[in-house]
Amino acid sequence: MAETQTATAKSVRTRQRILDAAAEILSRKGYAGTRLADVAEVAGVQAPAIYYYFGSRDDLVEEVMWAGAHRVRLHVEEALAALPAEVGPFERILVGVDAHLRYELSISDYTTASIRNAGQVPEHLRVRPAAEEGEYSRVWRDLFRQAQEQGRIRADLDVNVFRLLLLGAMNWAVEWWNPRTRSLDDLVRSTQDLVRHGAGA
Repeated sequence: MAETQTATAKSVRTRQRILDAAAEILSRKGYAGTRLADVAEVAGVQAPAIYYYFGSRDDLVEEVMWAGAHRVRLHVEEALAALPAEVGPFERILVGVDAHLRYELSISDYTTASIRNAGQVPEHLRVRPAAEEGEYSRVWRDLFRQAQEQGRIRADLDVNVFRLLLLGAMNWAVEWWNPRTRSLDDLVRSTQDLVRHGAGA
């Protein structure tokens, strides 16, 4: 029994190493440049071993893409859940901006890989990640709607358009942000100011 549990735990760790390696490679080299040989080298396994855990290269890529969308949503939801109940939706939007950018740019290769490759992977690999992205988008939709209902966001603002523009701008930061020229703190503050002055009542 103990041997079976040990083998299972080792298998779980190996699968996770492969996923972590794939996220790293995919975030740097993109879908077209991601080779299983590179993933195997980073993960410390033989390339054929990957097929024990994933049926194909595309199965591995899809799992990384889904995990990227899923993990950023959980991270932001956890940051919001940790706030006191009296914190209103507008302030929660600002906290969400902070949590999203820090997770995307300094914590998770998965989210970077998911964002960078959304337009590169074949359509059939986008179905499951896109559903997760839809769940995440609804988190922001509810916050913006509640903030507008409370009078904290301009009544004349199309919050759906602003929300999509904000998420798009934050996601695009993976392509241009350089920590050597602008700190992450500065980027977070500037994005929060965009919300305050662009949407605030």
